[in-house]
Amino acid sequence: MFHRTLKKSFKRNNPLVHDFYLRITLVLAVFYVGPVHALPPEGKIILRADTFAGLSAVTSQGWEQSSQRDELRPAFFVAEGPSLGGPGALGIYGASNGLIRGCWRKLAGGIEAGSHYRFEASYLARGIDYPRLKVFARLNWSNPTDNRPGSRDYVPELDSNDGWQKVGGTFRAPEGAQEVSIELFLSHSSQGTVWWDGITLAQVPDPPRRVVRVGTANCRPSENTSSAESVEEFCQVVEEAGRKGCDIVCLGEGINLIGVSSGGKAAKYPDIAEPIPGPTTRRLGELASKHKMYIIAALGERENHAVYNTAVLIDRRGEIIGKYRKVYLPEGELDQGCSPGNSYPVFDTDFGRIGIMICWDSSFPEPARALSAGGAEIIFLPIWGGNSTLIRARAIENHVYVVSSGYDIPTNIYDIWGTLLGEATAEERPGVVTADIDLNYPPVCPYSWPLGNIRHIFMHELRNDIRVPALEH
Repeated sequence: MFHRTLKKSFKRNNPLVHDFYLRITLVLAVFYVGPVHALPPEGKIILRADTFAGLSAVTSQGWEQSSQRDELRPAFFVAEGPSLGGPGALGIYGASNGLIRGCWRKLAGGIEAGSHYRFEASYLARGIDYPRLKVFARLNWSNPTDNRPGSRDYVPELDSNDGWQKVGGTFRAPEGAQEVSIELFLSHSSQGTVWWDGITLAQVPDPPRRVVRVGTANCRPSENTSSAESVEEFCQVVEEAGRKGCDIVCLGEGINLIGVSSGGKAAKYPDIAEPIPGPTTRRLGELASKHKMYIIAALGERENHAVYNTAVLIDRRGEIIGKYRKVYLPEGELDQGCSPGNSYPVFDTDFGRIGIMICWDSSFPEPARALSAGGAEIIFLPIWGGNSTLIRARAIENHVYVVSSGYDIPTNIYDIWGTLLGEATAEERPGVVTADIDLNYPPVCPYSWPLGNIRHIFMHELRNDIRVPALEH
C-alpha cells in the first residue's frame, strides 16, 4: 500500500460606469470542492488568453458571444480595464434584464480522450449577488462527428486576490472527446457586470493514483459491566483491520456505551461519559500507532457539566487530531441530558480530506452537504440504527464515499454513485469490511449520457439564494 502526502497549494482601475447601482454581497456559504493540491506541472499549452484588444480582434481569435435566445442575451464587450496581465478583459453586462444567460465561448481542438487538462481563469464581478451561482466557467467536451451532447465540467473556485476570483481545476477528457468549448458565463443578473481574464488550458501529466484502504467495524458488544470491556471488543476488530492493511477504520457509535449494563439496566451516556483525551482514546491511540492507521470512533464525552456524543479521529501516530460532536440528537439522547454540537468540521489526512457524521445526522441532508462543501471526499458514519436508503442517498447527492459502522443496521461502504462496495450484517459479527478506494480516479458516470463531475454540478447549481420557509405549526 502506498501513501501520498497531500500538499496544500484589481488592479483597482475604475470600472465602466453604467446607470445601475453596483454592490458587492458576500456569500455566506462557500462551497469547497476538494482538497487543495499543488498544481500539476504545466504541459502542452492548448490556450492562453490574457490580452484583449477590442471586439473585432477578439472575435477574429475565435471568441464567440453565445446565448440560447435573443431575449436572454446579455451585453458583451471588451474593456481595456480592469484587467490582469496584458491589457483588456472579456466583459458581460446584465443589460437590466434579470433573465439573461450568456457566455464568451471559444472552441479548442486537439483534445486527447482520457488525458488530463488544467484549466484556469479569473473573474472580477460587480453588482452581483450570489456570484458563485451566477458567474462561472464551464468546459463542454465534445466530438464533432458525434451527435450526442457532450460532457460538461463546471470549474470550481480557487483563491481570490484583490477582488479577482480565480477558478481552476484538472479535468480528464471523457471518452471520445476531441475538442472542448471554454465557456465563461454571466447568468440571471440584471445589474451585474463581470470581467474575465487570465484564461489558460494546458495538457498536464496524469495525476498519480491515490488509493486508500478503508475499513469499518461490524461489531456489537453485549452483556458487559464496564465501558472498558465493550471498548476492548472493538479493539479486537481494530487488530483485524490492522492485519488487513487498512489506512483507516471506522468503529461504531457510543463504543463505551453499547452493551454496558449495571443492575440489569442499560447504561446511559451520563453514566459512561469520559474526557477526551481519556482512557478510551488512549487505548485506541496505542492500536493506531501499532498498525500505523487512522481510527474513527464515537463515544460518550464529558466536558465540565456537558455530555456529548462525540466522534474522535486518531492519526497513525496514535494522536487525537480532531473530534466531531453530534449535531442532530434524537429525543432519546436529549432525554438523557446530552448536548448537541454546533459545527461540521472536516479533517485532513495523508490520503485526503474526510468528514464524520453520527447516526441521526444521516437522516438530514445538511450535515453531509456541509461536509462535502468543506471538501470531504469520504464521510464516516458510526450509526446505531437508521435507514440504509438515506445513507446511500447522502453518498449520491453529495458525490462522496460514505462508510458506515452499524448495530441495528448493516455496516456498509458506498461509492460516489451509491454503489455498494462492501456490506456486513449482524450474522457476520465480529469482523471488518474493507474496500480500496482511488480518490484520484473515482468510478465513471454510469449513465448513458456522461454528466461530468457531478459533485461540481451539484455545488454550482445549489440555490442558496432561495430561502427555505420555516415549517408552520
